[in-house]
Amino acid sequence: MKVIEVVNVKKTYGSGESEFQALKGVSFSIEQGESVAIIGKSGSGKSTLMHILALLDQPTSGDIFLAGKDPNQMSKNDLNMMRNQTYGFVFQQFFMNSEDTVLENVILPLKIAGVGKQERKQAAIEALTSVGLAEKINNKANDLSGGQKQRVCIARALVNQPDIIFADEPTGNLDTATGERIENLLFNLNKEKNITLIIVTHDEDLAERCDRQIYIKDGLIMKEAIA
Repeated sequence: MKVIEVVNVKKTYGSGESEFQALKGVSFSIEQGESVAIIGKSGSGKSTLMHILALLDQPTSGDIFLAGKDPNQMSKNDLNMMRNQTYGFVFQQFFMNSEDTVLENVILPLKIAGVGKQERKQAAIEALTSVGLAEKINNKANDLSGGQKQRVCIARALVNQPDIIFADEPTGNLDTATGERIENLLFNLNKEKNITLIIVTHDEDLAERCDRQIYIKDGLIMKEAIA
């Protein structure tokens, strides 16, 4: 089943002399349970594309369909709910509240979704257990190592049981050994839970672990490759 379909998507910033075309017409689809790498150098348009796929930004033109649904036909509330329930996010920057506990950071998406206190606590503990951090639930986020922080971010991405995880340079701030552990965790989730994994990266080795690679340059897809 296609979970994402992209049809001739373009994105332009600015106007007149300052106009910049970040995406110049890209089309592709992603199947449920696939792992897909979007690869490109800085300024290629890959992060713009991820933000549009994740409904964090809108294309200037073209269409995106999510499990056959058109986001343009949805209300803002329905769109926010779909984003919260369908997607999990893992970014290079951890975007954690350093003064909150690990548990409080992971609970946040469920709090936004209006899940009850006991239920969201239990779900957060289960998510942290799955990434090997059950013993850290009461630690302040500020007291964790980089690898532990990234595992907390993965737990936070998992807590709402998403269909799709977006990972934007998920190992960019980590040393090689820690980065490999994070990669293994993401790909195990992809295989064991059938979560669609979309990774934005310039790391060829990471990209090659995905089922498929989409190479983007100057706002255009240059080629696709299947592992």
